[in-house]
Amino acid sequence: MSKTTLTTSAGAPVTDDNNSISAGERGPLTFDNHYLFEKLAHFNRERIPERVVHARGTGAYGTFTLSKSLKDHTIADFLQSEGEQTEVFLRFSTVGGGQDSSDYARDPRGFAVKFYTKQGNLDVVGNNTPVFFLRDPIKFPDFIHSQKKNPRTNLPDPQAVYEFWANHPQSLHQMTILMSDRGIPASYRHMHGFSSHTLSFWNAQGERVWVKWHFKSNQGIKTLTDDEAMTRPAFGAQQDLVEAIDRGDYPSWAVKLQIMTEEQAASYHINPFDLTKIWPHKDFPLQEVGTLELNRNVENYFAETEQAAFAPSNLVPGVGASPDKMLQARLLAYQDAHRYRVGVNHNQLPVNSPRCPVNNYQRDGQMAGCPYHSGSVQGSGANFYPNDRAADGAPDVSDHVPEPPLALSGAAATRYDTSDDDHFTQAGDLYRLMNDDQKRQLVGNIAGGLSQADASVQERMVALISRCDADYGAQVKAAINA
Repeated sequence: MSKTTLTTSAGAPVTDDNNSISAGERGPLTFDNHYLFEKLAHFNRERIPERVVHARGTGAYGTFTLSKSLKDHTIADFLQSEGEQTEVFLRFSTVGGGQDSSDYARDPRGFAVKFYTKQGNLDVVGNNTPVFFLRDPIKFPDFIHSQKKNPRTNLPDPQAVYEFWANHPQSLHQMTILMSDRGIPASYRHMHGFSSHTLSFWNAQGERVWVKWHFKSNQGIKTLTDDEAMTRPAFGAQQDLVEAIDRGDYPSWAVKLQIMTEEQAASYHINPFDLTKIWPHKDFPLQEVGTLELNRNVENYFAETEQAAFAPSNLVPGVGASPDKMLQARLLAYQDAHRYRVGVNHNQLPVNSPRCPVNNYQRDGQMAGCPYHSGSVQGSGANFYPNDRAADGAPDVSDHVPEPPLALSGAAATRYDTSDDDHFTQAGDLYRLMNDDQKRQLVGNIAGGLSQADASVQERMVALISRCDADYGAQVKAAINA
């Protein structure tokens, strides 16, 4: 079998890929080494800026199969008929570390799902926890700075980690999860996923409900202690996922929803758009709606997983956002990050490209005109709207049901100080659900880092934890003193 001819990037055959052109055996290279220069210049540009958060990750393709029609709640085309299958791409990640950090850091895990629907891509960009450390995005850069390495030593900084949490008690719920026995998943297959944010559905009658997505691992939950994590290879979770799919052991998740009506949201005692709070299952039980299965690995990690661009603003008719303030900021920040990292035409790359025709008046920019689209957005037609050309794109006003207006009765645009809110009950409830071994691990994990912070931070953290549960605080204090 003959080999494929090696070519330059412009398609010209390469006659020698081992030896540069030089002025004699011992002389310098000549300036007509254009193929050498092409190889070196491309090599210098092989990397793009890594993600500031969620840099270390792995992904795979699969399918979402709907088992329960949701047409009573949403007009989203892929949620109408039982048995409907939708292709997905799912990227798992750690949050704080760089691309070469460990898969087994004590860290939340990203759980981002791209649904390639017939009406465009829907991205559910969540984590393996149902809550987060913050509910106001103005603090997000500060939070991430506090969790990353010290700017002087470039080493982990427990003082900064706990100093931030001591000043932001809204973080107590997520901190309790992170420091619990579930803080280090044993693999990406053995953890749950959550939208975390509240999203919305609306139906053909223009009625809205609020929803939270849950992805429950059918493999069960498996976790590691700090000591066990230290014995694992740094890229072990990625290896586990790739090898499982390669051998046909396809991981899957039961997809479930919590649903809240607008009327319930208006009077519920917990703010349903507060990312630091869960919706209690006794009030809003999980409803199983389908199965997500991963069954195909990527062919090229960089082209697919590294350039995969998830954004909460990738919504489809029938699925919308909510007044969750963290979500509102992500509607801007994620697309902006991708335009910076990958380029303004990142949605033309195969992993990001919708599996439906794309027609818009966006033009030019880096890598314009990718041929993957079934409809070209870089043709010779009009590049403005409205226009007089019937064949060019126009808004769909036929059977489109617009998202219902959001009532803001009595609202005022101002800064809301929520420091008096209850940051403690749900964290305390979680602690009280734990068995003795889980409590022991939680307390030990907190004390391991908090003992490296100064006395002021220790005192404030113990006081805050004690407000969650008196025994919780007492155990942490005793562990620090020990």
